[in-house]
Amino acid sequence: MSEGFQVAGKVYLVGAGPGDPELLTVRALRLLRAADAVLYDDLVPPEVLAHARPEAIFENVGKRCGSKSVTQDEINTRMVELAHAGLTVVRLKSGDPSLFGRSGEETTALAAADVAYEIVSGVTAASAAAAAAGIPLTDRRASSQLILLTGHRVADLAQEIPAPVPMGRTVAVYMPAGPYSELADLFRIAGWPETTPCVVVSAASTPRQCVQYATLAGFFGCERLPAPALLIVGEVAALAPKRGPQFVKEPASQDAATAGHASAGDLIETILFLAK
Repeated sequence: MSEGFQVAGKVYLVGAGPGDPELLTVRALRLLRAADAVLYDDLVPPEVLAHARPEAIFENVGKRCGSKSVTQDEINTRMVELAHAGLTVVRLKSGDPSLFGRSGEETTALAAADVAYEIVSGVTAASAAAAAAGIPLTDRRASSQLILLTGHRVADLAQEIPAPVPMGRTVAVYMPAGPYSELADLFRIAGWPETTPCVVVSAASTPRQCVQYATLAGFFGCERLPAPALLIVGEVAALAPKRGPQFVKEPASQDAATAGHASAGDLIETILFLAK
């Protein structure tokens, strides 16, 4: 950050987590409740936005592939404008801001405009997807390495997928594009055996969560799951205690869900009180 004059406002790049509002960090919740303006991604659900003050400025600045959206330059400009107006701004990002969230571009723009900022970590999609599938991302018996890739374009992945290693390696592909058969081919070309286990998780941590287990060879017969999705490839995918062709998260009953949120809310209020 530059050492010149800084404006009164401040921008917080906050991770909203994978979708479940109960996976928000206490710090994210505190900042949402104090924000004057919230610039949020398309994938941030209403249940998370509900924690912000109703009188706050809300702007959807989501960037979605294949549809018209706000440009990154426009997002940068808007953050600077609001901060220059003396407002506390929460730039709310799905998952973790530092993982495929363009936080580097935004902090560069904020620093150039002498705007103070902080990055607040969130639960990333890979962690949520692994938890949904009942598997670890690393395991000393099966994988000592974790590689995170983004799969917006299949052609780019062809240059990025690493070869397997003797000590085990897990590859998590965010937003995998293209047919699953093409993805499986890319891994096989990189040297992964056809028997390598893998799992695709759609809408991890939400009531729409869907988990599909397969092998690279079996990927040819798998139905494509709706976005947002994440692909995990590696021996860790075989460690799930509950496996099958498809596992769908069972939404809690209305009464149970309400009670659970009330209990979590009481706990958060207590934590916030003790942290003052």
